[in-house]
Amino acid sequence: MPHRTLPNVLELDALGWKILEALQRNARMSFAELGRKIGLSTPAVAERVRRLEEAGIITGYHAGLDLAKLGVPIRVLVRLTIHGGDLQVSRTVTAIRELSEISRCHRITGAESCLIAADLGSIRHLEVLIDKLSTLGATSTSTVLSSPVQRREYHAGQIEAFGKYL
Repeated sequence: MPHRTLPNVLELDALGWKILEALQRNARMSFAELGRKIGLSTPAVAERVRRLEEAGIITGYHAGLDLAKLGVPIRVLVRLTIHGGDLQVSRTVTAIRELSEISRCHRITGAESCLIAADLGSIRHLEVLIDKLSTLGATSTSTVLSSPVQRREYHAGQIEAFGKYL
């Protein structure tokens, strides 16, 4: 079956994927170390990484935090149903962005409008958050017990295999 590509999708060569795989494992790796691992000079690696950043493939470099060790042991997923049109959705998204407990908000399909992840210090904190979100729409909350897959590294073979669904 011929491989189809989507508009705005960039094809990467093997070296591009090696860079992405290495940086997903250790984003603090120097260009010199990365170059040694994949067989490129430091300037060549720096240029390729710059192009991946400019293309929007690399969207940032982040430190992972263990929030429980910082006194924030509770993670919840809140499904929020927003009644009203685009204006109400826009107002809700603006309000959600102001709530510092919320680490992620996804617009979703189905009966609910948004799936929100929030990190909280206590059950009382959860109650306050639910009260705030309830002014925006109907809520349904689940507490995260564990996260067996917290972060996935992607490799060329995985992404190529997704092509069979195009």
